[in-house]
This record gives sequence, C-alpha cells and structure tokens, in this order.
Amino acid sequence: MSTDYQQAREALGVRLRELRLSAPGGRLSGAELAGQYGWNKSKVSRLENGKQTPTPDDLHKWAEGTGQSEAYDELVARLRGFESHIRSWRRQLASGHKAVQDTHLSAHADASVFHGWESSTIFGILQTPDYARSIFTRYAELQRSPRDTEEAVRSRMKRQEALYNSSKRFHLIMWEAALRSLVCPPSVLAAQLDRLSGAIGLDTVELGIIPLSGTLKIPAATAFWIYDDRQVIVENWHAELWIDDEASVDTYRRTWRTLRESAVYGVDAHDVISEARRHVSSR
Repeated sequence: MSTDYQQAREALGVRLRELRLSAPGGRLSGAELAGQYGWNKSKVSRLENGKQTPTPDDLHKWAEGTGQSEAYDELVARLRGFESHIRSWRRQLASGHKAVQDTHLSAHADASVFHGWESSTIFGILQTPDYARSIFTRYAELQRSPRDTEEAVRSRMKRQEALYNSSKRFHLIMWEAALRSLVCPPSVLAAQLDRLSGAIGLDTVELGIIPLSGTLKIPAATAFWIYDDRQVIVENWHAELWIDDEASVDTYRRTWRTLRESAVYGVDAHDVISEARRHVSSR
C-alpha cells in the first residue's frame, strides 16, 4: 500500500476519532458506537487507526451515530480523494471490464504524450481483438468478475483510434518476454506479433523492445503508463494505482528512461519481433 494512501487513511481515522469524542450528547466510547450498529468493537479501533478502509455506509453511520450527520459529506469526500489513487479491481470490475476500458479511453482523450512500459503482455493499445479477448477472459476468471468480453474488446479497439491522431505521441517499451508469453492460442499470438511489427511504421509510435539477452540496469518489474508527464497508472494484481504527486511521477519518468537505455528500435526491434514470430510458429 502506498505511503500517501496510508497517510490519507490515517488522517481520515483521526477525523473519525474527533467526531466520536466531540459528539453533542457527550463523548462516545468505541464500544458504544460499535453497539449502535452491531459492529465488532475492534472495527472502531481499526477505522480510527487507519487499519481499515471505511465504506460510504460506514461513514454515514459514523456521522449519524455521533450526532453529526452534517459531517458525512466531508467524510465521503475524503474517502473519494484517496481512493481515487488506488482503484481496487474488485470495485472497478463489479460490472465488468468495459467500464474500466471506458475510463482509460477518457484518460487517453485528455492526454497527448504517452510513455509506457510493459513486461508481460502486449500493450492494450496495440492488441488485436482476438488477443484482447483472451486477456479479458483470463482476467475475468482471475477476478471472478462479470463477463462482458465483447463490450470490453470494442472499447479497447476504440482507444486505438488515438494511434492515428497526429496530435498524439506514444513512446512505448516492451520486454521481449511479452512477445513470447502464450496467454492466448499460438495462432492468436502469431497474428498479434504481425500487428506489432506494423506498429513500428506508425509516425505516432516509437516502439522499443528490450531483448531477453539484453543487460538491464533495473529489474523488469510492474507495467505502467505515464500521461503527459503528470499522471502515472500502474497495474497490480489487486488494484490500479493512479499517481499524480510530482515526486512519484518523477520516479516513474526516471524508471522509463533507465529502461529505454536497454531497448532496441527500428530494424533491430523488428528483428526481435520476427524471431519471436518464428518461435511461436514452430510450436
């Protein structure tokens, strides 16, 4: 969990404690507040000490239970403020993958210059429909989320229109491992690699590949996107991190530049893709 997120959760906990201790009818004990709603008494402690993230319903009951219902709007605004930075897959995928794709479509529309790093799969913006379909299916199984695969694929394909927008620039780096990962049938991966080769000729795309035999100055870790040098989106197994504080964004900029030093471009990148294509065709 990020330091900024935890600090914000702890600050919200402090505010909850203040409300409990300043209840108009006299300060409430944690046990008294918990008793009003049948909560385990440890829940009050966990919330006040930043050990548990409250739900909007928890905040509504807290404001009502402490006799300060007017505080609810403030509390829920605090919650939304720090949850906007950590977006759990459980919540995001409650209605399926399309909503998440639409969110990214909107974010792409608002930015012009993109820097991306991917170590395990092909960038979504360069995926074929069949490859994207395989990815969405596998993640829906993992996250146990609703199956809206075709709607999600259409949204992802819609985002690819940005590749042909002359006002946009995509600076992308991939690890060769992503070209060889059989997260889909071999025939689908072969077609995907053909699509990837074609992206090298786009004037809006600078595509670099780090060969498996290349020397890495830092580990090939988590994938991320940088939007206009002002916001970073990082995908983890449990959530997406939307990061916009200057110091953290600068860390990802340095990370991207360091990874770029190991990448090959142009004809050399095409050769790496072609070798991966020959490898998958032999399977």
